[in-house]
Amino acid sequence: MTARSSGGLGRRALLTSALGGVVALPFLRAGVAGAAGPDSTDPLAAAASPWTLRWKPEPAEDGLDAFEGVEDDRKKSHPGVRHIYVQGNSYRFDMHTRDRDGEDRQRSEVKGMRVDDENLAMLRGETWRFTYSMFIPKSLRATRTFTHVMQMKKPGPGTSPILVMSLRQHSGVPKIEMKVFESDTLVGMTDLAPLQDKWIDTEFELRVGDGREGQVRWVVRDGGRTVLDERTTGVDLWLGDRVRPKWGIYRSVRDTTGALRDCHLLIRNLRAYQRK
Repeated sequence: MTARSSGGLGRRALLTSALGGVVALPFLRAGVAGAAGPDSTDPLAAAASPWTLRWKPEPAEDGLDAFEGVEDDRKKSHPGVRHIYVQGNSYRFDMHTRDRDGEDRQRSEVKGMRVDDENLAMLRGETWRFTYSMFIPKSLRATRTFTHVMQMKKPGPGTSPILVMSLRQHSGVPKIEMKVFESDTLVGMTDLAPLQDKWIDTEFELRVGDGREGQVRWVVRDGGRTVLDERTTGVDLWLGDRVRPKWGIYRSVRDTTGALRDCHLLIRNLRAYQRK
């Protein structure tokens, strides 16, 4: 993976400390030219000054090496078919009704953040902000069971999510929502249908806190219009070790609403900032 430069400083030159393959120091200042430039979809770029830009993957250059891991048909249910790949300046996640990641679920996800072959860690007490654009086609439908398009998790098998962004039906109405998983605390929710078949911008900020120390803010924008801006405090966002983000499609096949279709999800302009 080739290191990109911004403001004349290479990412590798600014990585100054690593422990067990997990980087714990910032590598790029958010105020450096290009961090929130004309190509940025950051909905709060004007407020970037308190933040350090930690991760800015370029799909065409970094490819899937931008992530710690790729979970593409782990059970070999659809052999010979690639489900996660770069499409132009976006990451694309495909899902087919035949795909399986166990008897009752499907998964097409990437996990973690890598910079020059090192994994970034989100640790207790830290505050992070993620911004990106998302294209949710009408074929990717909300379900009565779970359909997650983003998760925050503790690494390791069998661990429950910490925070999820999901497409879920509420009284038959498709919604996009964010929840703190363990406490089932709703951060925010809005209608899904007006946001499909177009590029939308999303941002979420989280303080990785134990007990009641955690905080989440979630923003969704459709063009220049803010359709959701919600904040939740006093929640538990720490299960130990570290927190790792996941993006893609993870859904149950036990949905009985007839919503499951062959579908895909597109994500571009991924950015991760850490508060100084």
